[in-house]
Amino acid sequence: MDNFKSGFIAIIGRPNVGKSTFMNKVIGQKIAIMSDKPQTTRNKIQGVLTDDDAQIVFIDTPGIHKPKHRLGDFMVRIAENTLNEVDAILFMIDAKEGYGKGDQYILDRLQQVNRPVYLIINKVDLVHPNDLLPLIDQYRQKYTFEEIVPISALKGNNVTHLLDVLKTHLPEGPQYYPEDQVTDHPERFIITELIREKVLQLTKEEIPHSVTVVLENFETRDTNTIFIQATVITERKTQKGILIGKQGTMLKNIGKSARQDIEVLLGSKVYLELWVKVNKDWRNKQSQLNEYGFRSDDY
Repeated sequence: MDNFKSGFIAIIGRPNVGKSTFMNKVIGQKIAIMSDKPQTTRNKIQGVLTDDDAQIVFIDTPGIHKPKHRLGDFMVRIAENTLNEVDAILFMIDAKEGYGKGDQYILDRLQQVNRPVYLIINKVDLVHPNDLLPLIDQYRQKYTFEEIVPISALKGNNVTHLLDVLKTHLPEGPQYYPEDQVTDHPERFIITELIREKVLQLTKEEIPHSVTVVLENFETRDTNTIFIQATVITERKTQKGILIGKQGTMLKNIGKSARQDIEVLLGSKVYLELWVKVNKDWRNKQSQLNEYGFRSDDY
């Protein structure tokens, strides 16, 4: 294709600034899980946007933060390693929260990276326009950004303009993925993430980020139904009780909500069966991290 542009763009920022919401808005369907809890994303999620003249591969990284356990080390290592592998970086901040110590932690790391960095001020729908200019000036004094773009990922405000800006700066290159492919992650990974999303959404503050989901079985039993069995892993017996709920109601609600999203993803009727298992302190055990897909030797 003549003049076709392509490239890889990392989305970084403190936890909970809206990186996954932005990814899902741009791609047009849910591939990254969303939660009101920080540190939702644990792996690099690649979302592929293809149109007539460009293909942008977005990499939604785990939020960069000071880690408290081995899983946290893994998440931060993924995010930081990604910065040296891409064509550009979107540094996303929350317009409502403004500048914080966590942002300086990221800005210090960006000083070591030789890539164009765009400051993306998200959630502008939640602040008065007059409050944006002081925020922009504050960040301009701290780093030389390629460009500063205010957006609302949730509402879609200015997202199209941001995409146009990125395309302008992308190099000419090949189409890496088929035009109908929206992510490089297999369906099985997205299914486990959708289940984990419902756990985080429905249990609120009662279940912290000590859960992961393992797919045990995935098979088509007839032409109309896909049979899925998955286990929700948590660290304590008390958490297991919360996840199951009184007379199993919480687990049923998690399963029902996840099944609806999975059926949209697969375009088929789904039978989903969930179990809960306790694996004490799994986030600090390298063997368990490896088993659950967080392999330290991959990064």
